[in-house]
Amino acid sequence: MENIPFNKKLDLKPGQVEEVMPGVRRMLCDNPSPFTFKGTMSYIVGRGKVAIIDPGPDDERHAAALLDAVRGETVTHIFVTHTHRDHSPNVPRIKAATGAPVYAEGPHRASRPLHIGETNRLDAAADYDFRPDHALKDGEVVKGDGWSLEAVTTPGHTANHMAFAFPEKNVLFAGDHVMGWSTSIVAPPDGAMSDYMASLNKLSRRSETTYFPGHGPHIPDAPRFVAYYILHRKAREDSILHRLAKGESDIPNLVRAIYIGIDPRLVGAAGLSVLAHLEDLVTRGLVQTEGEPAINGVYRLAG
Repeated sequence: MENIPFNKKLDLKPGQVEEVMPGVRRMLCDNPSPFTFKGTMSYIVGRGKVAIIDPGPDDERHAAALLDAVRGETVTHIFVTHTHRDHSPNVPRIKAATGAPVYAEGPHRASRPLHIGETNRLDAAADYDFRPDHALKDGEVVKGDGWSLEAVTTPGHTANHMAFAFPEKNVLFAGDHVMGWSTSIVAPPDGAMSDYMASLNKLSRRSETTYFPGHGPHIPDAPRFVAYYILHRKAREDSILHRLAKGESDIPNLVRAIYIGIDPRLVGAAGLSVLAHLEDLVTRGLVQTEGEPAINGVYRLAG
């Protein structure tokens, strides 16, 4: 498997504003975890009349620090990449303080209907209260004072995931679709691997050279990094098929065979990621299971 050139160096302190390039500032929320790295990254675009991207989790201190960072400026727009609870619940605080309208793809939804008897294991991670003022379509451009942001639909991590391109700087705010410190989690029914791979391929055809992700440091050679992400997912798929070539298996055994030395706190997420791959492989006719693909199913190679 190709090793992704991850970068886990991030010296930014929570609540500290940092200008990463002219017209782009970032601020780290103090919500570290195995899933969020050192915390959620919020971004401020422009000067004077600015946009805030991803106000973060339900965190009063982070909201206060963000508002302090733009003291003397006017927040004219709020953008949200997706509705996991580490990205969008702080929106009401920022909106109440600034009056700025909120832009996103739409409210939270699963990538597919639930199967009979299935529960959404990520329900607790989703912000079902979120409603944007303006639902954006792919390619739609929102203009501010000296900046513009293009909506780039990137479903996969969630059904409503959206990245934002900043053409004046040739950068992309990538949310959780592509991150420099780790791969993104794709967990059904919240996310879908077929959507995720299609979105990666879509990004691979774009020109932005730098990505600012929802967690971790910026990604300076973005097209090359996306290519590594695609190779990694294809290698993960090949590992599943290789293991199933030895005989049928359930997901816990696949995780043990594929994720060597995994952090025990991430085993559940790894299982959901394997399920996402299996859903895609079943749809493509490469793998079979009884009934709909499920977390407790048994899988075998087709034919």
